[in-house]
Amino acid sequence: MKKWHIAILSGSFGIHAPEALSMLREIGDIRRVVPRKGISDEEMASIIGDAQAVILGASGRITENVLERTPDLRVIARHGVGLDNIDLKAATKHEVVVTYTPHANSESVAEHTFAIILALLRRICEARRAVLSGMWHKRSTFIGAELRGKVLGIIGLGSIGKRVAEIARLGFNMSVMAYDPYVPEEVARKLGVKLTDLNTLLESSDIITIHAILSPETHHMIGEKEFKRMKPSAIIVNTARGGIVDEKALVKALRERWIAGAALDVMEEEPPNRGNPLLNMDNVLITPHIAAFTLEALKRMDMMIVEDIRRIHSGLVPLRVANPEVIPMLGLKRS
Repeated sequence: MKKWHIAILSGSFGIHAPEALSMLREIGDIRRVVPRKGISDEEMASIIGDAQAVILGASGRITENVLERTPDLRVIARHGVGLDNIDLKAATKHEVVVTYTPHANSESVAEHTFAIILALLRRICEARRAVLSGMWHKRSTFIGAELRGKVLGIIGLGSIGKRVAEIARLGFNMSVMAYDPYVPEEVARKLGVKLTDLNTLLESSDIITIHAILSPETHHMIGEKEFKRMKPSAIIVNTARGGIVDEKALVKALRERWIAGAALDVMEEEPPNRGNPLLNMDNVLITPHIAAFTLEALKRMDMMIVEDIRRIHSGLVPLRVANPEVIPMLGLKRS
């Protein structure tokens, strides 16, 4: 079987699972180039070159213009779950399979969600700064809040949202409601979650956590109008995509005390401009898009990607396809 050229456009792929790289080398030649932010379509196409498979991280976009310039491309394997940097329709048009790694980081992101919720509510970062500054005596000023009995509102009840709901109910004895127009009532009921509309969730929740995908439908779905519906004591948490929250509206909501705080792992611009006011607010906790960064999740993602690329190279249908309508065009076998 002819060997492929495989371009790795992800800085983390294979770093923590070297066996993934070894397995890929059995089917092709490997080269790694991590695209810089704002790379042009022409440069992206040049990096891909004559590769049959691309492993794509969060940097760089594969547009129709890129696909037109890379006729040898057969597979785009997204190292993650977000597909907002791939033109799926164009990929299908050019008969390119797009794979991804659903559920690989669900546990990691769910756990990180509670890590930053607890850090914000218990004022962990402020307390640590006080200790390092020799102000242990100020400890009585760091009064936090418990999660037990609070209402958690989940926007997006996919695999991560479901795991967050389980942890909230079983681990912290919280009441959980969710907004997700694509989830059946029965699924939510089995989780012990009350499905509701967005406005009710915003008005009733003590903590609102976002686990939706970024799409035209969800872009800036949380703005001024939504913040004004929230409790003044509520906090908002985002470990999904920065573009779901209107940051200008968030800054206003925090400054004018419409809400109490925000815990963010993602932002509209990454890395954020140093002048971003969110960086200097005491009631905001920000981590640098690391929710999925655990050894376990990264290894799972690597091995899922390798499995699907190897299947396609062998003429088999991959297990995790983002554009399944392309499969009949390629003559791939189920087994």
